[in-house]
Amino acid sequence: MLAGKLFSGKHALVTGGGSGIGAAIAHALAAEGASVSLVGRRAAPLEAMAKELSKELPKASAIVADITSGTECKAMVETARAAHGPIDIVIANAGMAASAPAAKIDAAHWQQMIGVNLTGAFNTVQAALADVTRHPGGRIVFVASTAGLKGYPYVAAYVAAKHGVVGLMRALAVELAPKGTTVNAVCPGFTDTPLLAGAVDTIVSKTGRDAEASRAELAKDNPHGRLITPEEVAQTVLYLCAPSSGSVNGQAIAVTGGPV
Repeated sequence: MLAGKLFSGKHALVTGGGSGIGAAIAHALAAEGASVSLVGRRAAPLEAMAKELSKELPKASAIVADITSGTECKAMVETARAAHGPIDIVIANAGMAASAPAAKIDAAHWQQMIGVNLTGAFNTVQAALADVTRHPGGRIVFVASTAGLKGYPYVAAYVAAKHGVVGLMRALAVELAPKGTTVNAVCPGFTDTPLLAGAVDTIVSKTGRDAEASRAELAKDNPHGRLITPEEVAQTVLYLCAPSSGSVNGQAIAVTGGPV
């Protein structure tokens, strides 16, 4: 059934895999034959996604873990390995965003943004390093953001964290290149996900603007004037994970409809 699939026999771990970009990436990888371990903090969406993937590929499982904890990430990898064997592909996608003027960012806000978006990404990858580097061809992809390539107002902590993710990616790309493992990042612009829906709700509550106008305002930041789809991000991830992309390493690829 899986003959000729791009990732037949491969095991991919996807954090934040229950919805949005993570779910789209999981679908794309599974469609190409990968076994998929879906990770997140909420069991229900992960289990629903694993059930959906298993209709075509009976090798998808849900793992509840808090990626801000190094201990939980180690347990996450052990659980994934027990279900599907060693991990070949790591997609560090889990993240969250919160906004506030810089003068009003408190320690809790700062630590949460850094903890989930940067420390969580590092914990995820570090826990899986022994697996993904065990032979040439391992793939690590961080889902960062255009916020990792430029600045945005009122999200200083989020921007700092995503810039950190891009820096982490570049450091690991150099360190792991001799092992034949590639490390890259995709940097989507404003994307039609539950995370964006939360941003729209915030704009509506603070400005009184209606939801559709708020979405349109965010879409204007993308050069082509529309929101990115999760599937567009997923296809970029597939390209980076493909065997033919072994010389694409240390790159932060913007998925935003134009130059950043």
